[in-house]
Amino acid sequence: MVWLGINVFLFVWYYQVYALPDKFYYTRRLLGSALALARAPAACLNFNCMLILLPVCRNLLSFLRGSGACCSTRIRRQLDRNLTFHKMVAWMIALHTAIHTIAHLFNVEWCVNARVNKSDPYSIALSDIGDKPDENYLNFARERIKNPEGGLYVAFTRLAGITGVVITLCLILIITSSTKTIRRSYFEVFWYTHHLFVIFFIGLAIHGAQRIVRGQTAKSLEVHKPQICAGNISAWGKIHECPIPDFAGNPPMTWKWIVGPMFLYLCERLVRFWRSQQKVVITKLSPGGRSDPQLTPIQLRDRLAQSLGGTNRNRNDVLGSALTIMLPRGLSWMTLAEVGAGEWQAIGGAGDMDHNLKGVVLLIVDTYHKHGASEEGVVTHPFKTIELQMKKKGFKMEVGQYIFVKCPKVSRLEWHPFTLTSAPEEDFFSIHIRIVGDWTEGLFNACGCDKQEFQDAWKLPKIAVDGPFGTASEDVFSYEVVMLVGAGIGVTPFASILKSVWYKYCDNATNLKLKKIYFYWLCRDTHAFEWFADLLQLLETQMQERNNAGFLSYNIYLTGWDESQANHFAVHHDEEKDVITGLKQKTLYGRPNWDNEFKTIASQHPNTRIGVFLCGPEALAKTLSKQSISNSESGPRGVHFIFNKENF
Repeated sequence: MVWLGINVFLFVWYYQVYALPDKFYYTRRLLGSALALARAPAACLNFNCMLILLPVCRNLLSFLRGSGACCSTRIRRQLDRNLTFHKMVAWMIALHTAIHTIAHLFNVEWCVNARVNKSDPYSIALSDIGDKPDENYLNFARERIKNPEGGLYVAFTRLAGITGVVITLCLILIITSSTKTIRRSYFEVFWYTHHLFVIFFIGLAIHGAQRIVRGQTAKSLEVHKPQICAGNISAWGKIHECPIPDFAGNPPMTWKWIVGPMFLYLCERLVRFWRSQQKVVITKLSPGGRSDPQLTPIQLRDRLAQSLGGTNRNRNDVLGSALTIMLPRGLSWMTLAEVGAGEWQAIGGAGDMDHNLKGVVLLIVDTYHKHGASEEGVVTHPFKTIELQMKKKGFKMEVGQYIFVKCPKVSRLEWHPFTLTSAPEEDFFSIHIRIVGDWTEGLFNACGCDKQEFQDAWKLPKIAVDGPFGTASEDVFSYEVVMLVGAGIGVTPFASILKSVWYKYCDNATNLKLKKIYFYWLCRDTHAFEWFADLLQLLETQMQERNNAGFLSYNIYLTGWDESQANHFAVHHDEEKDVITGLKQKTLYGRPNWDNEFKTIASQHPNTRIGVFLCGPEALAKTLSKQSISNSESGPRGVHFIFNKENF
């Protein structure tokens, strides 16, 4: 609202600046109302072009988000809407550009007509000023060429005309290539055309250098007053009271508005370039065609227990607990003898460790290490989703943050944003990439995921990483109760959050403000569940062992299925674990009734601020935003749903 108010103020103020003062009296007689209609949106353009770069200065925004002294939670939530604001400013620029351009088209036509004597006598007389020596012109069309040739001549011989055409074309290309269809299907088109902003800003900075919009000088106004002389133009220069008026162009102002943001953005790009040159290591690759895929902790536990005849529930519990303790602490390469007595007690042991059980756990450690599950690399998950696990010196992250990734082997210029799926407690950082376009397909092939054999680490392509950058999900631990809603691959920021929660519980975190998580995941295809189900299984087991099963309530929704799948689901519905995910919580079919979900959560947590975090499509964002507003109480002590959406 403040931004809209400033736009309205600038438009009204500068309209009056050109519509009322004597300085532009004769300019108004020549151009009419089109003068003010051209200059008022120009002022708004200056203001909005000053703002357009700031929302994409991601390092600046991350710094502000991380500074508690600078930003309260409410201000940080506004910073999280940076791309929404960027789009709003862009549309405002487009609107004022249209008004400015149309008004100047009329100005050019009237100036050319007046110059070739096809206008009223007054305008013709004003246009003749400047033909004699020692006179400064008012009409910027100096050649006597009829329209339309005269208008084209002015447009392509004057700096204002040339730059105006160039920056308008750049703006049209930038906006038309920014539609959702282009971004999703032809991201490269969006990426390259968006970099026309460099030409746009150069043209904008020099657009007014020739000063074609002219007004009477202050010195001339002292000796030639329009109120006295305007009605007697034929006597100008013949009587003392009315000498020939002197005109001059306004000094260019646009560069003063945009030089600061341009400098900040230049620094932003320099920081990005410096960070992109830092070495990123991918140490291992598991191709998609591998016959013996990497085992997850849950799969490994079940396979080993089965192969050893371990049907006893206690043995399975101990095996799962052993993995729960050992893996997050980096103990997968250590022998059980190196784990202290306290650790043994924590995983369910009593007294001396049973020799056979010790051998089983040692086998787990040895097999897990051989399968490479503790090493970083490229892991191929089902449904053409790959996981990049990387290391970079000095890299520090928080939950829910994202990075920009460039693979020079695929494209030397393109950077693509991906949410981090690793937790801050891990000694690597990871992203999950769904193969949906040319760039991701190129990365998939460059990493050798389309091949059957292993890829050596030194054969993996070079990866450049910029970030991490802050998002709304960073604030998840600021609430006691949160709703996490992910759609498809949009679950990735919540993978980081749930992993971090798991690690905190492994370390017996007692100062965790977060007390309850409601997790919703919506997917169209059953295969999309597979790569994430293991994490939920580990967290489910961990919460049960800590006697805190109520900490996490999760609901997984399958939004698309066929008849054969439906029959299969019906046959296995009564089994203890879900047939799709292997979780105790059964998969739901269809879409959530959000009104019921919000009302139920509100009734269970009165007088609570509940964070609602979404990574998903705009349609779902509108629904959740409306539900957050309608289910929040008006009083300061009632339940309040605070909606947050991932934007990058």
